[in-house]
Amino acid sequence: MSKLVLVCGLVLFAWIAGAAPTMLVPNLTVNLYQGGLALPTTMAFIGANEFFVLEKNSGKVKHVINGNVHEVLDLAVNSSSERGLLGVALHPNFGTNHFVYLYWSCRAPVSADPFMPSQTRCVETPELGADTNDVLATPLLGNRVDRFVWNGSTLMFDRNLIMLRAFQNDGATSPLNPVTGQMQPPRANHDGGVIAFGPDAKLYIIIGDVGRRSRLQNLPSGPTPTGLGATVPDDQFGGPQPDDAHFTGVIIRLNDDGSTPVDNPFYSHGAGIGGEVGRNIQKIFAYGIRNSFGMTFDPLSGNLWAQENGEDAFDELNLVEPGMNSGWIQIAGPVARVAQYRQIETTSLHHEDFPNLQQFRWSPENIAQTPGEALSRLFALPGSHYSDPEFSWKFVIAPAGLGFLNSRALGPQFFGDLFMGLSTTDTLGGALLRIHLTGNRRKVAVDNSGLEDRVDDNTDVHELTESAGFLVGRDFGIVTDIKTGPDGNLYVVSLSQGAIYRITRRP
Repeated sequence: MSKLVLVCGLVLFAWIAGAAPTMLVPNLTVNLYQGGLALPTTMAFIGANEFFVLEKNSGKVKHVINGNVHEVLDLAVNSSSERGLLGVALHPNFGTNHFVYLYWSCRAPVSADPFMPSQTRCVETPELGADTNDVLATPLLGNRVDRFVWNGSTLMFDRNLIMLRAFQNDGATSPLNPVTGQMQPPRANHDGGVIAFGPDAKLYIIIGDVGRRSRLQNLPSGPTPTGLGATVPDDQFGGPQPDDAHFTGVIIRLNDDGSTPVDNPFYSHGAGIGGEVGRNIQKIFAYGIRNSFGMTFDPLSGNLWAQENGEDAFDELNLVEPGMNSGWIQIAGPVARVAQYRQIETTSLHHEDFPNLQQFRWSPENIAQTPGEALSRLFALPGSHYSDPEFSWKFVIAPAGLGFLNSRALGPQFFGDLFMGLSTTDTLGGALLRIHLTGNRRKVAVDNSGLEDRVDDNTDVHELTESAGFLVGRDFGIVTDIKTGPDGNLYVVSLSQGAIYRITRRP
């Protein structure tokens, strides 16, 4: 299931309905800061009332200064499903080197063979101009991160840092959809796309599983029924080892020039393996991730936080530490709840013809029966560790953009809080949540006696029950980014409403 693809059909509805976002706490208000954008995904402030904003399907980077909009780059993107122009990060020394980093999906000619892309990689120098939404019009490695230089009027290409898997049409002819009798359909989701510089001046990149069923998805032997036994290739391109075609479901940590930091958690292990697989292992900061639209650093502690989207069960909010294995596909939510994960995924028909985990080749019937069994199946890189999420929702609510408020402009009670939007409008037209952390900045603070386990035991998808106390706003649409601005106020990017909203303290 692709949450963003499903909700993109609601974009027109959001415009017609014209529901303006509102704050649900008495001391905050929200106003339109910048409108007239086409599916904006993320933004980066470069000064007071000056920022870059990315448009998903057009491939355009807009430079906005005092409300005046200028197009400064037009990449030729493949925008099918969750692909497109997805992520931006400014170098920590942007003021002197003017480096801007972009995560985007490139296009390629459609091959005569629908199971084999026409190109392995994007061309090195980015193509500009015309875009495509054809699901098959992408190279095998069609997701990429590039560095550009801002000259005050244009973004000039400098170098490519990495190219990652995008093509998602399996050559396997079985199993078939038991309802329609169709093969696994081509998809274009779980591309991740958020990039951010950490306090260590390293670049962090998150990519989802891109539908793969390999070692980095905790199937050491490929998509076999139990994940054990003889090695089975993930797809027509090989696997399950994390070669370039199967390097997915990870958070990557790179130097600012694309080289690999020697203090990465698996650097020595990768060096011992060598070759393409070893080089990829050296780049890993965390793995076992299904997909994410939100990743951000806590400005007070420097810790990395990311949300992870479940299929039907257990969306997660994670504190991501070096070497973390997030558990997907063997575990979603707290490992103690694996029986619930299995029960929901084997019975849910949420937007599906039959219960599945998007890839037909690994059925939810294969989910472990006990926590011990689930933990025993994890693909363990030396030094890796599994950790439960810091918060989760039993039935998915589809989280998306994340951002910390790094100021007291909204009042001291909000300073350091984590704000989260959703990737659907099904919950209150696009709910906005505020999550307070404990004093050590490592846990979600709860004052509801039903939340000691840090799980909202909601009873249906898109429902907030025990975590309803997190709710601070509604009707924000599909929220893909949240930033603290130079003025200390909170800025919310709404993909579906083509807008950026500013949250301020009520006078």
